[in-house]
Parts: sequence; structure tokens; C-alpha cells
Amino acid sequence: MALWIQAQQLQGDALHQMQSLYGQHFPIEVRHYLAQWLEAQPWDAIDLENQQDEFKAKRLLEGLIKELQRKAEHQMGEDGFLLKIKLGHYATQLKSSYDPCPLELVRCVKHILYTEQRLVQEASNASSPGSGPVDGTPQRYQQINQTFEELRVMTQDTENDLRKLQHSQEYFIIQYQESLRIQAQLSSLASLPPAERVQREAGLQSRKSTLEAWLTREANTLQKYRQELAEKHQRTLALLRKQQTVIVDDELIQWKRRQQLAGNGGPSEGGLDILQAWCEKLADMIWQNRQQIRRVEHLTQQLPIPGPTEELLTDLNATVTDIISALVTSTFIIEKQPPQVLKTQTKFSATVRLLVGGKLNVHMNPPQVKATIISEQQAKALLKNENTRNDSSGEILNNNCVMEYHQTTGTLSAHFRTMSLKRIKRSDRRGAESVTEEKFTVLFESQFSVGGNELVFHVKTLSLPVVVIVHGSQDNNATATVLWDNAFSETGRVPFVVPEKVLWPQLCEALNMKYKSEVQSDRGLSEDNLVFLAQKAFSSSSNNPEDYCNMTITWSQFNRESLPGRNFTFWQWFDGVIELMKKHLKSHWNDGAILGFLNKQQAQDMLMSKPNGTFLLRFSDSEIGGITIAWVAENPNKAGERMVWNLMPFTTKDFSIRSLADRISDLNHLLFLYPNQPKEEVFSRYCTPPNYDLYAFFFFLRFSSPNPEPSPGNSFMEHSASPTVNQHHNFTIYPSMNDTMLDTEGEFDLDETMDMARQVEEFLRQPMETQWSGQQS
Repeated sequence: MALWIQAQQLQGDALHQMQSLYGQHFPIEVRHYLAQWLEAQPWDAIDLENQQDEFKAKRLLEGLIKELQRKAEHQMGEDGFLLKIKLGHYATQLKSSYDPCPLELVRCVKHILYTEQRLVQEASNASSPGSGPVDGTPQRYQQINQTFEELRVMTQDTENDLRKLQHSQEYFIIQYQESLRIQAQLSSLASLPPAERVQREAGLQSRKSTLEAWLTREANTLQKYRQELAEKHQRTLALLRKQQTVIVDDELIQWKRRQQLAGNGGPSEGGLDILQAWCEKLADMIWQNRQQIRRVEHLTQQLPIPGPTEELLTDLNATVTDIISALVTSTFIIEKQPPQVLKTQTKFSATVRLLVGGKLNVHMNPPQVKATIISEQQAKALLKNENTRNDSSGEILNNNCVMEYHQTTGTLSAHFRTMSLKRIKRSDRRGAESVTEEKFTVLFESQFSVGGNELVFHVKTLSLPVVVIVHGSQDNNATATVLWDNAFSETGRVPFVVPEKVLWPQLCEALNMKYKSEVQSDRGLSEDNLVFLAQKAFSSSSNNPEDYCNMTITWSQFNRESLPGRNFTFWQWFDGVIELMKKHLKSHWNDGAILGFLNKQQAQDMLMSKPNGTFLLRFSDSEIGGITIAWVAENPNKAGERMVWNLMPFTTKDFSIRSLADRISDLNHLLFLYPNQPKEEVFSRYCTPPNYDLYAFFFFLRFSSPNPEPSPGNSFMEHSASPTVNQHHNFTIYPSMNDTMLDTEGEFDLDETMDMARQVEEFLRQPMETQWSGQQS
């Protein structure tokens, strides 16, 4: 409700803009009486392009109707009676309007709230210039708005001058016609008697001379007016072009850059409402000036006066047409990008938008947009205006869409909801380049006219680079190509050129952005984590972060060459960590329970100074997407000696059977999470309440023997007390070193045991009658 209170305090043009948001589509009374409820709803959580969110929108619509009805029922008295009827009417009206398309209600309310917030913010910045954010955004906005005000004044000034010129020219024409009439009268005097002719001729000649002298002076004055007006239009167009450069080449390009970084997990690019408002103002003022110039041309044609004005008007007309053309073509943008890793035979969506479509009335004859996939070489040829002969590099199904005008938000856009890439035609690859390094782009193009077919535009826009895959196994390599391109491409590049090498800190920023986004965590990669990654990427042993500040990493080091002694690249290892974390371990990372980025030697050095039973979690160096548990305990083969043990890595496959918290709970010898937290405090809230003792059952199957006599050499559990576990337990799970479950380096081989564990778990998940039917038969 705080926003509505502030919105009611707006004044002048801002108040008028706020009031114009409301109408029959959403009455201002509904905003007023349901202010608190409206501002408390999760409107931003609904994706307008996702039809699956229509159910959420339906719930919000139903909630809105109920709130209106409840508000109406509580009205008392004579005034309350009238309000009760009005609110009830609004409830019926909104239900009728939005019940068939509840997402339109969400679009409408989001637009209203966003615009109110923008107007309130702008008003606040204007009254308190020093109170804006540190990044100076409000100051930039204020400068743009000041320029618009200056342009408005200049446009109004030329409009006044044009009217003055028009009136002067109309009076000039009247006087010129009068001179022609006098000339005609003089010509008719020949038929009169000489005395009368002389008398009348003298008077007419005097009037003619006076009028011709006035016409000569007035013609010069009109020429001067035309010249001054043309010069004013020159200054206005120069400022319009400058303003357009700020909005289109600075602000809109920055929005596109944020959109690109959002593909790597960066912050959302933000809405387009402010940019659209600016572009519409530009379009309005450009069009007004264009119409003024056309009217001056018409006046010039109506009354030709020799001079330089005609040539100047020709230049002005060409300039204003060039400005409006640049605005229209630049504001045909992709609001929602297609997926940058695009799998064939899979549905995908995209949205294109024309930011000036509503202002130029393009929606009166809605244009159709076509989507085509083209190669990097075809994109280069397109930008060079070379004839591509309508070539494409594949076939997209459902690739035509008509632009729709949304009256509540004033947006003109085309929503491609069910596109599918049926086939792709690849080019010959260069050297070591793989199919997952080949870049394509989706070309969106349309054609429409404005001003009653005065101007016809053929607009095109290219999507961000797309990597096409045919199998899910190609996804991580394709993602590497996209990440490198999004992070390191430069504005205005030739498609789709990226540097072959970048500074290590630049890559760190990109990796951190991606990691935080995928794991959905505010806990990003620490300096120690980045040092570990640098050691892995460069095969270095230095622990000093400054040693890596000026080092460069190449694309080949990133995702073409395997790490030393491994069969996977640096990115494949890092991507495996991301996949593991986001699917199974997000909560533990956010809790700080996973150190992760440590090698085996670092883990050993850290644990050897801690009490027995202390453990930590680190990512496996040898397996993609693996995490291992390292713990310190007594060496059962050498009294008084301690050593660090490492379990074989757990992977996504393992955690899909049993969670990390449950596994740690199962292992009684794990007591303290490094440095000294009791494991119950960290993991107990994530444990699954046991319905059966799966692993006891497993161990029974694994180690039972027809011979009831104990077999100490092969037993997994020894009933003698062990110094490595809490003495409250009656057993230890440490076998002697000749047990096959531990290798010579202290690695715990769980492959065989986990296979049987999975079989047991699958068996126990079956219905009871299925479990035992085989035995009964």
C-alpha cells in the first residue's frame, strides 16, 4: 500500500501519466480500495510467456474478485450502498474481461505497478537529486527527461513559427490575388472613354505600385521565415539524433548486454517499459517534426519563392526519414531470447517486440514475423547487406507469428510459443572445432508500413548465438561455448567473434556468476575456491591469488584440452560440480557444510590437526560430478598412528537413491564436520525418517554365510571396540587393511556394494505382493 500512498502524491505530468494507466480495463477505484492486497501479491513470479503459469494467474484473478466482493459486502450507510454496487459491478466486469485470459490481468497489473514505481522514483529523484543510487542511474534518467523537455519546447516553437508562416503566406496569397485583380481591371480600361480611363487608371496604378512593393517586401520576409524555420528544424533534428543515440546506442545496448549476461546467470536485464516510453517519445517527436517539414514543403510548393530553402528542406526531409528509420529498425528487438543451447526436435519459445509499434500505429495492420535459423557466415553476410538468397541453415517449424497489440500495456509483440528445430545443416568445421563450438543464430524479420504507407520498413534482428545439439550428452560442451561467448563478446562485433584468450580474473567473474545462478545461492566462489580452480586450470601449485591476476587462459585450456592425467576438460569438471550441486546439494552449500574446492593433500593437512572422526566434503579430482568424504581416524594396522581416509566419490546417481545427509548419518565414525561442528547439528534436519534399515539389510545380504561361524577376516563389522569411534557404539566399521573394500591408498571402493544397495532399495520399494510373489510360486 506504501506505493499507492506515494503515487497519490504525484503532481503535474506524472499524475496525468499515472491516471492514464486506469480505465475500463482496470478501474482506478479497484486500485484504491485493494491497494494493500494488490501490492502484496506475487505478480512477478508469473512468467507471461509460460502457459503453465496460467493456473497461477487464474488463482490471482479469483483472489481479486473475492477481495472486491468482500470489500463490497463491508460497505455500510448511504455512501457505502453506492460503493457496494460499484465494487460489485467491477468484480463482474473484471471476471468477464479476464476469465478467458487471466495472464492478461497479470500483464496489466504488472505494468501498472511498475509504471507507478517508476513515476514515484523519478519524482523522488527530482525533489532530492542527492538521494539517488550510487551508480548514477537516476541522474542519467533525469538528463534524458530534461532533453525531452527541451525537445518538446523546440518542437512547439517550430509549430508556432509554422502557423505564423502559414498565416503570413495565406495573407500574401490574398494580396497577390488582389494585385492580379487590379491588373485585370487595368487591362479592361481600354474599352472606357479616355477621360474616365485616365481618372481610374491613375488610382489603380497607385494601388498596384503600393501592393507590388508590399508583395516584394513580404516575399523576402516569407523567405526569411522559411529559412529561419528550416534552421530551427536542423537544430531540433540534431538534438533528436543525439537523444536517439543516448537511448538506442547506449541504454538499449546496455539492456541487450545485460540480457546476454543473464544467459550466464547474471542479474535480470530488467523491464523494457522505461525504454519503450523513451522510444515512443522519440517516435512522437520525430514524427511531429517530419509532419512539420512536410507542411513547409507543401507551403513552398504552393508559393514558390526562389532561394536556398528548397534544397535545405530536401536535406531535412532526408534527415528526419533517416532518423525515424534508424529508430524503427533499432527498436525491433528480442524480448525473450530462444534457448542458446538448442536441441533438435524439441519445442522452444521466443518473443520479439517493437518498442515504437503502438505509437506509430503499426498494430492497425498487424505485421507477421518470420523466424529462420542461419549460420555464423550467413549472419556476417547479412550484416554486410550481401545477398543471402534467403538461405537458411535448417528448418524451424511454427516459425511464423503475427504481432499482437496489448492495449493495457501498449506493447506490440509476437510470441513464438511452439517453435521446433526439425533439422540443421552444419558447415565444414575448422581444425579442432567440434559441433558444439559451431554457432548459429535465429533471424527474426518482418515488414510493415507507417503513416498510411508513406514509409515501408523491412526490419531484422538476430538472436544471441545458438549452439545446436542432437543429444543431451552434448549439452555441457555447448554450454561452454555459450558461456564464453556471452561473457567475452564485444559490442558491435562481427558475428560471432570472441577472443581466443582472456585474463583469468575475467573468467573467474563469469564462472562465479554461472555458479551462483545455477546453485541459486548468494554464497559464490571464494578467493580460496578460485585459487583452487586456477591451480587446476594451469596445473600450478601456487597458493598466492596475485600470481594468477595477469595470467591468461585460452579457449583450448578451458574446454578443448583435457586436464593432465584426465580424460575431461576444465569446464567439464566444473560443470559436473554445478550439476551435482544444483540437483542434490544446494542446501548444504548454502549452509557452508561443503568446502568442495580442495585437493586430497589440502584435505589431509586440514584434518590431521583435528580430533578423530572429523570429516569434510570435497569435490573429486578424478570423477566428473563426484564428491567425496575425507575423515581422520586411527590406522587399524598400526597402533598410535592416524591417517586420513577417503571414500570413493558419490555422484548424482548415488544421491538419487539416498541423500548425502542420510549417508553421513549412516556412517557412525563420522562425528564432526570440519572444523568442529557435531554432524547432527548440520545434517539432521535433512535426514529422511527411516521406515526400514536398508543398509543393515544390505550388510546382512552382503556378508551372511551358510556357515554361522564368524569370519573375522571377511567381516565388515568387528565387534571389538575401536579407538576410531565413539565408545558408546558397540562396534566399528573399519575393516583390516586386507579387506578388499579399501584400496592401498585408503580409498573406499563402494562400486560393488552400492550396486547391491540399489538392488535392495528397488526391491524394497516394490509392493509387498510383488516382493514375495516369486518366493510363493
